[in-house]
Amino acid sequence: MKITPLLDRVLLKPVTTQVSQGGIYIPKEATERSQIMTVIAIGDEIKKGTFEINDKVLVSKYAGTEVIVKNEKLFIVSQYDILATMGDDE
Repeated sequence: MKITPLLDRVLLKPVTTQVSQGGIYIPKEATERSQIMTVIAIGDEIKKGTFEINDKVLVSKYAGTEVIVKNEKLFIVSQYDILATMGDDE
């Protein structure tokens, strides 16, 4: 099944690997839903350059609709629920 977000929506995949400040791996079952997600698909009404596929973004805590595709949790959110893009540290 292929999901294509409509209008101003974005399809996101949560970043599931988390490590504490001390370097300890935290399993995803022990944490709340990640607010850091990866862009999978973009609706056609979003201005080019706003987001790119594979960008890491910070999302509002309870934003979006959860969907399960091929046993994988994905979220469809409005572009306005995306708070920031996240780049690599330099």
